[in-house]
Amino acid sequence: MPNKIAAAWVLPIAGPPLENATITVDGGRIVSVQPGVLPGAQTSTVPCVVLPALVNAHTHLELSYLRGRIHRATSFIDWVKPLLAVRRTAPDPDDATKAAAAAITEAVSTGTGLFGDVSNALGGVPALRWARRPARVFHELLGFNVAEPDARVAEARARIDAEARISNGEELRFSLAPHAPYSVSPQLFEAIRRDATAHGDPTTVHLAESAEEVRLLADGSGPWRELLETLGVWTDAWRPPACSPIAYLQRNGFLDASTLIVHGVQCAGDDFARLRDTGATVASCPRSNAYVGAGVPPLTGFYKAGIPVAFGTDSLASVEDLNMFSELAHARQIAPDVPARRLLESATAVGARALGFGDDYGSIEPGKRAALISVRLPAWVRDVEEYLVSGIQPADIEWVFPNA
Repeated sequence: MPNKIAAAWVLPIAGPPLENATITVDGGRIVSVQPGVLPGAQTSTVPCVVLPALVNAHTHLELSYLRGRIHRATSFIDWVKPLLAVRRTAPDPDDATKAAAAAITEAVSTGTGLFGDVSNALGGVPALRWARRPARVFHELLGFNVAEPDARVAEARARIDAEARISNGEELRFSLAPHAPYSVSPQLFEAIRRDATAHGDPTTVHLAESAEEVRLLADGSGPWRELLETLGVWTDAWRPPACSPIAYLQRNGFLDASTLIVHGVQCAGDDFARLRDTGATVASCPRSNAYVGAGVPPLTGFYKAGIPVAFGTDSLASVEDLNMFSELAHARQIAPDVPARRLLESATAVGARALGFGDDYGSIEPGKRAALISVRLPAWVRDVEEYLVSGIQPADIEWVFPNA
């Protein structure tokens, strides 16, 4: 039997806010969104706004055990070095899974309903299965000096295919992804792109995140080269492309509409036009960028250029929590001239599309899943959208249909 819920405000995302509207749901799917309070509709005792669950387009659940262990840095390389040192000692698998499960529970309590999880070891998958939450899991590959990139990709593909079979009936979808230009060879980039294209999968890459990355690609020098040499993976066969990170991956054909670019902090000049022309989406993580010393993402530039923008928190190794509303509040501070409606669309519909879940999540429309949250509204609020990007606390968030 259909369920009806009425709210003081409904944010469909696919259209403007609706005051005093009713959402009808049947079988976990949205049937209709209509103005007015319909007969038989459940109503809240306090003013609230109902909107789609938020989408965390970029995180690393398997790093949740590192919460509070990697300190804030003033440069990206100074954040990376202690991270690498800690990760050399593998955590107890049970402890890592418990930490990931706790992170998911926390994220869900703050309104997140869909995850883009990047994973080297697929360590977050058991926690996602336990939580029964939908996610695009990107199995991330590294290899600056790889002898047989096609074999590496084939092995990784076999692994995620096996995980997908285990996940039959669950909303876990798997893809392969390269880490970054300073950790992946051109040949491995090409092999991953061939795999993604062949399987029709979205992929993702950390790109244009730091000044050190820009320097390495410009002339092959700087802290990243020094670290690669220290790690014993540098090869003189690699030649710097003498261009920006965006231009580098555009030229080698990696970027297209199925690519989720993470960070993009160092975008400048014609990078915006290049990104727009590829159709790629940017997953911005502004709080993490500040924490690791990467800088401030050019959010206004992305929006002005017509580049699709999603948001993510990144991992608990570089951010204090997985509250996407906090991410939105930070984005609002960086880009005060971007309409709140566009920021909210980025945190819902754009992220869902980029992860390959656009048919089911990200907006309140007939046929989509009823993954809906309710946010309590103070009596003084007049601009609902602006209020939602001001920072919302877990105590004011509820799931409308918890099992949808």
